[in-house]
Amino acid sequence: MDRVRRLIAEPPAYEPLEDSAEDDGDHHDSRRPPRFSGLEYSIFFLLGVAMLWAWNMFLAAAPYFHSRFESSEWVAAHYQSSILSVSTVTNLGSAYILARVQKNASYPWRITLSLLINCAVFTLLAFSTIAMNDISVGGYFAFLMIMVSAASFATGLIQNGVFAYVAGFGREEYMQAIMSGQGVAGVLPCIAQIVSVLLVPSKASTDDRPQSSSKSAFIYFLTATGVSVITLLAFLHLLRRRPGTQLKSSDEDEDDLDDRAHDKSVSLWTLFKKLRYLAISVFLCFTVTMMFFPVFTTEIMSVNDSAKSRMYDPSVFIPLAFLLWNVGDLGGRMAVAIPRLSLAHRPWMAFVFAIARIGFVPLYLLCNINGRGAVVQSDFFYLFIVQLLFGATNGYLASSCMMGASYWVSEDEREVAGGFMGLMLVGGLAAGSLLSFLVAS
Repeated sequence: MDRVRRLIAEPPAYEPLEDSAEDDGDHHDSRRPPRFSGLEYSIFFLLGVAMLWAWNMFLAAAPYFHSRFESSEWVAAHYQSSILSVSTVTNLGSAYILARVQKNASYPWRITLSLLINCAVFTLLAFSTIAMNDISVGGYFAFLMIMVSAASFATGLIQNGVFAYVAGFGREEYMQAIMSGQGVAGVLPCIAQIVSVLLVPSKASTDDRPQSSSKSAFIYFLTATGVSVITLLAFLHLLRRRPGTQLKSSDEDEDDLDDRAHDKSVSLWTLFKKLRYLAISVFLCFTVTMMFFPVFTTEIMSVNDSAKSRMYDPSVFIPLAFLLWNVGDLGGRMAVAIPRLSLAHRPWMAFVFAIARIGFVPLYLLCNINGRGAVVQSDFFYLFIVQLLFGATNGYLASSCMMGASYWVSEDEREVAGGFMGLMLVGGLAAGSLLSFLVAS
């Protein structure tokens, strides 16, 4: 039993770092986090929504982009993979550079700049639906790639800035708010997509898409702008409440702590050694997710006849599968708000859990891939056992890892540790996205 207890508990070699205050018996007080604020939690939740909302707008506008590119066979066939490639490379590159640029870094400025960039990008995209109707396919494709690159750079900025800034507060609940907001950003576009399809009569032609019109696309893009504007105003209000990038603990002078946080630079290797289990776990989490989830979700069909109900038609069933996955993901992110359920203080268990998620792959293979027939003839099995639980494990593991980062480093390393974990998260997304091409083939 002692061995079992030691296995579940945190490894002795992976204990939280201690400072000299512990020698005086004040270590516990010096690491005491600031008072929890519901308003601050809400603002961080909104930042999480804004972090992924822009990207989901690109996905939601895919029918509109198809209508713009349908005259070119090559562009129509490759614009989605082009968006994925450009966004992945830009996001990973910016995240890596920002993680290395630590000294005198202003994380609030990075967050503010990212939101301003998103406002500009999606405002330009909105008006391009009106003012660029006569441009050539190649011209609009180049314009779209520039917009994707700019939005991905903004995503890298906000991921690095938010994770670092929130880690400086030393409250795991705030990191959970960020992760939950990301989950909401995945759920709402799926609902909008399903509703938009169901509102169109079934006899409508395949070219009569609900989002393919310029007016619908204009509204979609302006919605992303609106979310960014609201988030920016909320964040500026937070900065007025908390003007420093690092919060003062109960036993330290604010100026000394601010100088120490901004002057110190920590190598990525040093951070990796301190956060190795959590860092690898969040990387594996998103690698496994992006490698299998998008591919299988777009290829698995209902085992029921679509003539019986439109819900079984791929135009509705596939978005429904995405919705169930995102609902599970959001539920997993919310579950870690209960401290006893979180793996933030059990990094070794998080690592084992990350590897165990590969077990969902055989479950996907039991479903109706490309309409070839399913071993398990049940949509319930696919939607609620496979999709919902795979999403739930993703949200649960990712949130646990991100929440635990600030616990395993010293107080003056919390911000850079948050940025480093954001880099590992983006790295997992990039690796999984590239490997998904092998799975699809």
